[in-house]
Amino acid sequence: MHDLGAGFRYLVKGQQWVGRHGKQFGFGLLPGLITLVLYAAALVALALWGADFVAWATPFADDWSSPWAGLFRGFLTAVLFALGLLLSVVTFTAVTLLVGQPFYENLSEKVDRDVSPDGTAPASGLPLMRELWISARDSLRIVVRALVWGVLLFALGFVPVVGQTVVPVVGFLVTGFFLTEELTSVALQRRRVEARERLALLRSRKALVWGFGTPLAVAFVIPFVAVFLMPGAVAGATLMARDLVGEETAGDGSEETEGVTS
Repeated sequence: MHDLGAGFRYLVKGQQWVGRHGKQFGFGLLPGLITLVLYAAALVALALWGADFVAWATPFADDWSSPWAGLFRGFLTAVLFALGLLLSVVTFTAVTLLVGQPFYENLSEKVDRDVSPDGTAPASGLPLMRELWISARDSLRIVVRALVWGVLLFALGFVPVVGQTVVPVVGFLVTGFFLTEELTSVALQRRRVEARERLALLRSRKALVWGFGTPLAVAFVIPFVAVFLMPGAVAGATLMARDLVGEETAGDGSEETEGVTS
């Protein structure tokens, strides 16, 4: 329970940090806005032409008697849009972080310098293109795993009672874990912590991860809200990354952070 509350406090502290640093907040909004426009356009296109795509993909239903063809294709269209919506929620953070890699790297470094006792921030020492490649590769791995979970949970959603009660809760926990894995990767990658080691760190502190990521997953259901929370989420994930690797935190916000690190 302590870790659960600590994770949520990191989320709050991240939002407070960007609230005190308005310039960083403003720059941090840009990648999310770009991604939101792209995703909104894709979902609108899916809503407009999804039925046509389903009709094209199911020629065998052309000869079905009414109303079965319409009901069947209507159901598939609804499933297609629901999967598109699920995919947008699952991948929004990964795509936003990839689009905004330089912005979020800069923001994360400033958080590190702000709370580090010696005022320094770890640096990977890698060229920008190499960092972008590593980030894209690791994000793709996370997205693939998240999609496997997403399809499984979507299928389980049709199970009576369990699908309407247990599955949504598990879905938010799973999504929260993947969101946290993505967000902490910004700070952990600068520390040269490889993807497998990052995953092991997060699995060793699941309550901390869920306390941070699950409320964020609930908020991220609304993409417009996600845009405004992203800068603070990156800042909070940086603070949590320091906890995960056992780094001392002091300076700005040290009073609130004291007692949270383990």
